[in-house]
Amino acid sequence: MERQWGVYIHIPFCRQKCFYCDFPSVAGRERYESGYIDALCREITVQGALYRGKWGTPATIYMGGGTPSVLPFQLMETLLKTLQEVFALPTASGERQKKPVEFTVECNPGTIDLAYLTLLHDLGVNRLSFGVQTFDDALLKRIGRIHTGAQAREAMELARAAGFRNVSMDLIYGLPGETQAMLVHDLETMVSLQPEHISIYGLQLEEGTAFARMQEMGKLSLPDDDTVEAMYDAMTSFLPQHGYARYEISNFAKPGYESRHNLSYWRDVPYLGIGAAAHSYLEGQRYENVREIPAYIEGIRSGSGVRRQEEAMTREIAMEEFAFLALRTARGIDRRHFEQRFGVPLDAIYADAIAKLKRQGLLAEDAAGVRLTELGMKYGNVAFEEFLL
Repeated sequence: MERQWGVYIHIPFCRQKCFYCDFPSVAGRERYESGYIDALCREITVQGALYRGKWGTPATIYMGGGTPSVLPFQLMETLLKTLQEVFALPTASGERQKKPVEFTVECNPGTIDLAYLTLLHDLGVNRLSFGVQTFDDALLKRIGRIHTGAQAREAMELARAAGFRNVSMDLIYGLPGETQAMLVHDLETMVSLQPEHISIYGLQLEEGTAFARMQEMGKLSLPDDDTVEAMYDAMTSFLPQHGYARYEISNFAKPGYESRHNLSYWRDVPYLGIGAAAHSYLEGQRYENVREIPAYIEGIRSGSGVRRQEEAMTREIAMEEFAFLALRTARGIDRRHFEQRFGVPLDAIYADAIAKLKRQGLLAEDAAGVRLTELGMKYGNVAFEEFLL
């Protein structure tokens, strides 16, 4: 039975761990790369083929990390050819599909050249996501990035030269020592490069990161709350004025270039996670693969399995997650979709929460559903709390 579903592939390797990053990624483990790609290809061949047999070709594939573009050329080629074989993906020069698989690969601008991007393009990748974060060289060094502002600008030239017509770039605001003027300069630089999609996040101090340790020691100088709020306001007004519509709390796109893969997360679409620490959402339950790279490689080689079920998904948890994820998007919670999924009207569960948030100006309502207002997007966590059962 054909149905919409996605695939996420995790590449845990980095040249250097960024100071803000709490993703499952490691630097200095190049010795595992070959064994890891072998294990990935085995997992794709078994699990990918299983779900392709059940549901057809996936609508989206997303390769994230870590930094996928640190993989040596030959290992990336092996991985892409396995994906092509298992999922019958067309190459750049091959057949044209009515709605091709959206295939995204994350890249660090300091790790790519034209030959590498051409390899990606020729073996079926049709969307790139560049982790830029800022174009300011001093800030880049301060947050542990390995690329320069010039390399970030050049990355777009290389992407276009390789044939890519769908490119996303990431920014982070609220960085140590950053001013509002610096953020505006970053925004101006980014829109001048004309990516099709822009993701922009406020800096979060996550437990276990270098920045969190620096903060505990009093060695991190962050912009104050008023400055960060002004940055947020500048960002949310600047990007729509330059042709990027906000379709999710942290994501802006030119018309038709919204990330189909990310939208599937927010719209309750199942996905298969491949690789160490990768998460899956299958048959209404969430799973996580083992996190440690050696354990993952051994689990695949021995056939002992690497996937573990997370907390069992109760009906209440499923409703909460459905609400939180849908509210992140500009479209919000679709009443019909909610009732189809849970067999009860949205208002039977959330009438009080909806009424309260409407009074506070955080939520808007119409016949189709409910969605966060501009104010609600700004204070999303306040709104999400009301949807806890």
